[in-house]
Amino acid sequence: MFAAGCDRRMCVCRGPRRVGISDQSCYPAFLFDAMSVPRQLLFPLIRHCDLGRICRSICSCHHKHLCCLPSQPPANPFLYGCGKRFASAFHHPKECIQIRKYVTTPQRFYLTPPQVNSILKANEYNFKVPEFDGKNLSSILGFDSNQLPANAPIEDRRSAATCLQTRGMLLGVFDGHAGCACAQAVSERLFYYIAVSLLPHETLLEIENAVESGRALLPILQWHKHPNDYFSKEASKLYFNSLRTYWQELIDLYTGETTDVKEALINAFKRLDNDLSLEAQVGNPNSFLNYWVLRVAFSGATACVAHIDGVDLHVANTGDSRALLGVQEEDGSWSAVTMSHDHNAQNESEIKRVKSEHPKEEEKSVVKQERLLGLLMPFRAFGDVKFKWSIDLQKRVVESGPDQLNDNEYTKFIPPNYHSPPYLTAEPEVIYHKLRPKDKFLILATDGLWETMHRQDVVKLVGEYLTGVHHQQPIAVGGYKVTLGQMQGLLMERRARISSAFEDQNAATHLIRHAVGNNEFGAVDHERLSKMLSLPEELARMYRDDITIIVVQFNSHVIGSCQNQEQ
Repeated sequence: MFAAGCDRRMCVCRGPRRVGISDQSCYPAFLFDAMSVPRQLLFPLIRHCDLGRICRSICSCHHKHLCCLPSQPPANPFLYGCGKRFASAFHHPKECIQIRKYVTTPQRFYLTPPQVNSILKANEYNFKVPEFDGKNLSSILGFDSNQLPANAPIEDRRSAATCLQTRGMLLGVFDGHAGCACAQAVSERLFYYIAVSLLPHETLLEIENAVESGRALLPILQWHKHPNDYFSKEASKLYFNSLRTYWQELIDLYTGETTDVKEALINAFKRLDNDLSLEAQVGNPNSFLNYWVLRVAFSGATACVAHIDGVDLHVANTGDSRALLGVQEEDGSWSAVTMSHDHNAQNESEIKRVKSEHPKEEEKSVVKQERLLGLLMPFRAFGDVKFKWSIDLQKRVVESGPDQLNDNEYTKFIPPNYHSPPYLTAEPEVIYHKLRPKDKFLILATDGLWETMHRQDVVKLVGEYLTGVHHQQPIAVGGYKVTLGQMQGLLMERRARISSAFEDQNAATHLIRHAVGNNEFGAVDHERLSKMLSLPEELARMYRDDITIIVVQFNSHVIGSCQNQEQ
């Protein structure tokens, strides 16, 4: 199977499920076998009034924090949202009595601060960049990255690497949907395609000659990765052969003109997506690889990648992950500069672009219910061949594929109103920015972060964390009426926040802590954080998405000296 359950981005239930979030077959299996979840784990976290809310949120695939739910119970929580199907899971009188017992005498179950830290720091990674790398001064001091899963397994990926044959560093976040296969493949391969696109003609010839003669190849990238960042050894030969075909074509089509960074990024994104599609169509004699390339092609991934070379910052974005620049103004305040645009229904220019690429009679169906063909949230993505291939090609590949593919309802499903493919592209939107001394950091993050925090709050939090000034600022309560007791609580929270800042040696970890645990005053509530981190796998995805963050810190002195030299 490709995956199981209902995907937030794709309103098509995977595995043996059917289409549409309103269809009852979408509901997660644990709802209809609630007693299979250990009660001591489930019910301490769910009040009597929350059961109906959970049911309703499951039916709409909507995320909401448990601790944000109202305190008054509905008249009959068992009749909320899911109707008879939900009620049938609890129809037995004895079971209802047992549930009521847990509700009226809830057991509090909270993670201790060390347990919380262990979860938050499990995937954190730090890298400090040498100021001089043997070629030039670096405008990057270093970067922090981290991931917090909601899906099991996590569908997000991250990558960071230094270009060895050209200048600059590449960093990226990748958000998968309909499984993690496409995000995994893109995170391993995209940077090689970008690096090859940037190589001069002479270097490409040298690499090709080395392959032909069996000599050792020049290293192209130096990876900076966490031990948990998996690389597929089984598919490495397949990946290399596709990459080699690409650089051979670059050699053959060379015109003497130098490729700029923007063009290289666009070409790399499009070529990799084309190779993912071609590999799935051709197949592979190795049964594992044959199934793998099909999983990659039928799943999907968005990508947000930054290329930083001195004062030149390029961000290439496909989908709805985001890049944000943290700027410190002269008065010490922080402002956010957007370095990417979401490719979804919230972007009017994207809606116009998609509609303009298809016949006028499809104008009402191509974007429906704020989704592509009423199904897919991002309007640009890698993979997702169900929105790119013709119907005949899809049927031919599925029928000739392995049994796991042919038996999968999702892969056999054809989107409605599917008349003029492709409907989806992986071509990125590239934004250029010339770094200034006041540009202090860059944040790359998947939409799991942006669903919980506003961009200005994100930049302020990271800026204050990096400078340490938030400990001295007065407490702000906004428009809330605060009693003396509440103010004392806020002061205690500030003390805890200071210790939390000392706990977090990673800016991405600090950001995730606040994204998951913030209360209405912008302070981390340990009880809330503990609840969110201790949710069972079946519930976690309903309240938040996978979160992946990279925070790149810039060297203002180097940027300033480069600016002075140009003047």
